[in-house]
Amino acid sequence: MSSTHDRLPRQGLFLLAALALGWGLNWPIMKVALAELPPLYFRGSCLFLGGLGMLAIARAGGSIAVPRERWGRLLIVSLFNIVGWNVLLVYGVLLLPSGRAALLGYTMPVWSVLLSVWLLGERLTGPRLIGLVLGFAGVLVLMGGSLGGMLQAPVGVICMIAAAWSWALGVVLLKRLPVGLSTTALTGWMMLLGSLPMLAAAIPLETSRLVVPSFWPAFGLVYSVFIAFMFCYWAWNRIVLMVPVAVSSLSSLVTPLIGVLGGAIFLGEQPGWREGLAALLILAAVGVVSLKRTG
Repeated sequence: MSSTHDRLPRQGLFLLAALALGWGLNWPIMKVALAELPPLYFRGSCLFLGGLGMLAIARAGGSIAVPRERWGRLLIVSLFNIVGWNVLLVYGVLLLPSGRAALLGYTMPVWSVLLSVWLLGERLTGPRLIGLVLGFAGVLVLMGGSLGGMLQAPVGVICMIAAAWSWALGVVLLKRLPVGLSTTALTGWMMLLGSLPMLAAAIPLETSRLVVPSFWPAFGLVYSVFIAFMFCYWAWNRIVLMVPVAVSSLSSLVTPLIGVLGGAIFLGEQPGWREGLAALLILAAVGVVSLKRTG
């Protein structure tokens, strides 16, 4: 599926702002939820309920039928975008502070830009290269004060980098292997299909750990279903299908910045000069690749 825009149009910028807020706040909220909820059950249930909700919305507006010859494509994009990303990140968040996990997860643009050049033939133009350098520099600045803590949890670091790679490949495949569905139906099917192997693994592995959650973990479950999954996944897929991979991926760098700030507000992590400098670098990166030139 070819992109219709080289840069984010106004609708895309609004979606990006809402997406950054919704997913950014989800990192500390997810950390709270995982204090009581088993990870596979938590993530699988969110995906299952969110997928059913999205398919119900899509069905109300039209058909949700998947062409028979496109089921293979749908399974592949669901595997990398949903299963690989969600399984690996949930264990990464368990092993690392939420802000550090978010930073490692959002090394995704580096992998996706390189994969898009290889698999999609997208050009690494000057603005995209500048945006990549600025954005990655911003992530490195944020990581600077956390490297020691990350090295103390190497399995968590490996999980988050693998999650970032899975998501990056999934984004590229979403463009390389179009399924031919509306964004709402596509999002619903991806989440529903992605939830099934996670719930299947959770039944034997985590059923003994199930408890009735207290208020805040239960709030985290509800937030994840309606905001982080139903709305944010839909908004993300819209952005991915709207612009080249380099633009959508680099634009996503706003999210870990919100995640770090959310961790500071809700979990007591103290922001400092690194967060300020990183904000300038990341916003500059997003501006370079996302904003339309005038004149």
